[in-house]
Amino acid sequence: MYLNILFLPFFAASLSGLFGRLWGVKGVYFINTISLFIITLFAFIAFYEVVLSKTTVTIELISWINSEHLKVTWSFFYDELTVSMLIPVLIVSLLVHIYSIGYMGEDPHQQRFFSYISLFTGLMLILVTGDNFIVMFLGHSISAVLYSNI
Repeated sequence: MYLNILFLPFFAASLSGLFGRLWGVKGVYFINTISLFIITLFAFIAFYEVVLSKTTVTIELISWINSEHLKVTWSFFYDELTVSMLIPVLIVSLLVHIYSIGYMGEDPHQQRFFSYISLFTGLMLILVTGDNFIVMFLGHSISAVLYSNI
């Protein structure tokens, strides 16, 4: 479930980017909004598990640098602060997605916009849940570059 919180926005962004023309605008709306709603529900479940049960979760995917005195891993950390920040980030992102459906109604490149905004949401989740400063920096810097191109 914790990895689904992180990778479902990237999955929705890739589906919107690759199959957006095939599915049309309403299909892209549906995929992105439903996936973000599911992620928000997962965040509430994670809030219950982490905050109310007093547990922390660390997910280590790969090791980037493993030298004598330095170990840098691609890992994510869920504690009380992290899941408390996930909920407002995801609720605001869900509201932005819903608002964008009406706001971008006449734009000819809606599929691309929704792909970018789902990618931006995924990068913000990496920024919030990153276990070390390098992962957090990558989430922030890539999202800043993406946001400047939207």
